[in-house]
Amino acid sequence: MISFEHVSITYPGATTPVLVDVNLQIPEGELVLVVGRTGSGKTTLLRAINGLVPHFTGGTLSGRILVDGRDTAVNPPRELADLVGVVPQDPMSGFVADIVEEELAYGMECLGLAPDVMRRRVEETLDLLGLVELRNRPLLSLSAGQRQRVAIGAVLTSHPKILVLDEPTSALDPGAAEDVLAALQRLVHDLNVTVVMAEHRLERVVQYADRVVVVPGDGEPVISGTASEMMGDAPIAPPVVELGRLAGWHPLPLTIRDARRAAGPLRELLTGRPAPLRVISGERDLAPLTSADHLTVRYGDVFALRNVSTTISSGEIVALMGRNGAGKSTLLNTMVGLKATSAGIVRTNGKDPREIKGSELVHCVGLVPQDPGDLLEASTVAGECRSSDHDASVDPGTTRALLALLAPEVLDGTHPRDLSEGQRLLLALAIVLAASPPLLLLDEPTRGLDYPTKTRLAKILRELAAGGHGILLATHDVELAAEVATRVIVLAEGEIVADGPTAEVVLTSPMFAPQVAKILAPEKWLTVAEVRAAITGEATG
Repeated sequence: MISFEHVSITYPGATTPVLVDVNLQIPEGELVLVVGRTGSGKTTLLRAINGLVPHFTGGTLSGRILVDGRDTAVNPPRELADLVGVVPQDPMSGFVADIVEEELAYGMECLGLAPDVMRRRVEETLDLLGLVELRNRPLLSLSAGQRQRVAIGAVLTSHPKILVLDEPTSALDPGAAEDVLAALQRLVHDLNVTVVMAEHRLERVVQYADRVVVVPGDGEPVISGTASEMMGDAPIAPPVVELGRLAGWHPLPLTIRDARRAAGPLRELLTGRPAPLRVISGERDLAPLTSADHLTVRYGDVFALRNVSTTISSGEIVALMGRNGAGKSTLLNTMVGLKATSAGIVRTNGKDPREIKGSELVHCVGLVPQDPGDLLEASTVAGECRSSDHDASVDPGTTRALLALLAPEVLDGTHPRDLSEGQRLLLALAIVLAASPPLLLLDEPTRGLDYPTKTRLAKILRELAAGGHGILLATHDVELAAEVATRVIVLAEGEIVADGPTAEVVLTSPMFAPQVAKILAPEKWLTVAEVRAAITGEATG
C-alpha cells in the first residue's frame, strides 16, 4: 500500500537531510506505529506519505514514494486526498468550519458526496468518537482533547484507505485515548484501512501496533519490525517493557495483562518493602503561592469550574487530572489572571492575578499553555531567547542556557514554526523559566515529548520544587504524574472529586493508575525506578 524506495529528504537551507535512504514497505490493513526522538523526522515521514513533503514544505526528495501505486512526486496532496487522510499535531491548523458537525462534513463536500451519504457518515462518526453531545458546539469552545477527536472524525468521514495521524492521543485523557485507539482498531480490522501514526506515549499504543517503525534521526537508517522485535532492545520503551527488562521476563510483555501473568514472583519479592515517600521540599508554614476559595467560572451558561477550593504551596508538584473538558485549563488560566471568576476568590502571590501587571506578573507566576506557539513571536529561536531575556530583565543568554538543558538539539537559526510540537513546548518552557517565577503552571507539558526528553523535564521539575518553586501541571500523562507529583487533584465537570497524595489518589483509579501500579497491584508501587531501587538499593529520581 505504501512504499518508500531509497528516500532522502532535505529541507530548504538545510545542509543535511532529515531522512536518509529510507526503504520501507507498509502493507494494506496494518496499524503502523512510528517512533523516535523529538525532532528526529517522524512528522516528515508522515507528511511525505500524502505529498505535503516536498510539495508544500519545499526542499528536495530523492528516491520514490508510492501510495497505492501513485507516485507522490507527480501527485500533489490534492490528488491524493481521496486516498490519504491526515490528522496533524495541531488540530486547529486543519479546521475550516466553525461548528463541529460542519467540520465533519466539509471533507465530504469537497469530494462531492451525496447529502444522504454525508448525513449517514456524520452520524456514524459522532457515535464512533463520542462526539454526539458536541455536534453543535463551536470549535473554538472545545478543549484540546475534544478538538483532537473532531480532527480525527473530520478525516474519517471521507473513508480514506490510508489514515495518517501525528500524535493522535497526545491531548486526550486516558479514557478518550482508549476510545480513539479502539476506533482505529476497528478501521484496521473491519474495514482494512491502513493506519500510520506517530506517537510518543508508547504505553498507550504499542500493544495495538502490527509494525513499529523507528526513526532515529541524525542520519541513522530507519528500521522497522514487529512490536515485540523492536521493543526488545529499543532505547525508548513504555514502563511495561522496562519493568519486564528489569525482572528478566521472556518474552517481554507489551500489555498489562501479559505483564500481570508474569509478575507473581516480583510481587512476592516486593511484599513488605515500603514504597518511597514523595517528599515536599517547601516550608509548609509559608503562605500558599496560589489559592482558590469556592471558585466558580462560567462560559455563558456552561460551568467550567464549580466551587473549587485548593492551594499550591512552595515545594509541591501537583498534578491536575481529569477528563477532557473537566476544567483543568480554566483553573490554570484563572490562577494567572487570563480568565475572570464568576464567584469565589483566587489569589496568586497574595493578590488577584488580574490586578498583577507586567514584570511583576512574570516574576511571580509563569504559564506554559497548551499551545506553546501562543508565547512565540520571533522569527528565530535566538530571537525568542533574546526577547525573553529582555522581558524577564535577566542576564543575556539566560533563556538560551535553559533551552540547552531542555532541548540541546534546537539550533539558534531555526524558525519556531519549523520546530516539532515538543520542541516548541520546550522553548516556551525555557522562556517562562527565565524569570524564575515561584509558581509554575504547565498545561500538558509532555505533549509531543519523547521519553528521554520527558525524563529531563521530570528532573528539572524536581530540582525546581527542591528549590522552593510550586508547580501545578495539568496533564493526561499518568506516567508523568506517577513520576514527579507529590499530590494529585482530580477534576470532573468542574468540581474537585479527589485531592491527596499521589499514591492515595491514583492507585485505586482504573483511569489514572500508571502501568506499574496496575501490574503490581495490590502492592503499592508507581514507577519502574521505585521498583529498581527496592531491588538493587539504588536511589530513585
